[in-house]
Amino acid sequence: MPKTRAQEPAVPDRPSPDAVRAYYAAQPAPLVAATGIVLDTRGRVLVLTTSYKADLELPGGTVEDTETPEQGLARELREELDLGVPVGRLLAVDSRPPGRLGRSLIVHVHLVGPLSPGEAAAIAFADGEITEARWLRPEEACAVLPDRIAPRLRAGLAALHTGSFAHLVDGVPQPGSPAGLDPARRAALEHAGALDAASHRASRPKALTAASVVFTAADGGILLVQPAYGRTDRWNLPGGGIDSDLGEIPRAAARREVREELGLDLAPGRLLAVNWSHKPGRPARIRFLYDGGVLDAPTLARIRLDPTELLQWRTVPREELPGLVKGVLRRQITACLDARADGTGPLELHAGRP
Repeated sequence: MPKTRAQEPAVPDRPSPDAVRAYYAAQPAPLVAATGIVLDTRGRVLVLTTSYKADLELPGGTVEDTETPEQGLARELREELDLGVPVGRLLAVDSRPPGRLGRSLIVHVHLVGPLSPGEAAAIAFADGEITEARWLRPEEACAVLPDRIAPRLRAGLAALHTGSFAHLVDGVPQPGSPAGLDPARRAALEHAGALDAASHRASRPKALTAASVVFTAADGGILLVQPAYGRTDRWNLPGGGIDSDLGEIPRAAARREVREELGLDLAPGRLLAVNWSHKPGRPARIRFLYDGGVLDAPTLARIRLDPTELLQWRTVPREELPGLVKGVLRRQITACLDARADGTGPLELHAGRP
């Protein structure tokens, strides 16, 4: 297991439990802390061993009275890990009633990273509070962290993957929490009529919607584009997300995306298929696929890419799709081409399969 160790850290004397309680009891109530879910490019979580606690920890600490939670976490990252990186979005808030520390506690959980390999390798323990840092898979981290911390990590990762937010009390996701609530419990609460309208709306599973256009050239080649972000080795159809918050409908989104990405203002043809894809713990993805027709050589020559979104375009025969696009998209393209040729559709696809 990859590890980063301090070089002979200066370990302070471990304070007694009574001293710890006295310190926290003297602080203003409630205590406010900020925790970072620090990820690397492989999706692993940074877990720390400290010189003053027996339990493993996530990066972070108490927020000072002149700091915001974001500022406090940034300071803790610098002091504990010599890490000067931006603090990302708020994933969760956990409120804990007064316990052994004698104060109620509010913990803000933020995303940090993903750290590049260079940033991860530069982690150091200058002040001696941290003695070891380990990169663990999320399920490993949840298994080894103490019961007061693991639920925050679990809920924070759920919020990250769903593009949402988790509301916790004593580590327990609350009814109406947009993320972190076990799906079976959410369904049970809903079916029992235990959720008010606002909580019902917030806790319902979400879906991401997109619109794409299937263009072909005169020789039958399929128009693909190479993204300038994410996995650039995977090619896509022209298209993108639907701005439903602006009142945009799928067909209008398809036309807008083609105009923005390719510089072509072409009205999409008929709807060929609607695809539904879903992975556990992630929002469902719904894609509307439209017929863009056959583009002649002069039209293809007018393509002007948006360099902030796309690196290049090309047309490829159907048999070359496996080496360029993901299987789920390849199945969608193939189904759309067949529907266009047969004059059938629109098709209802699940992960590209009828």
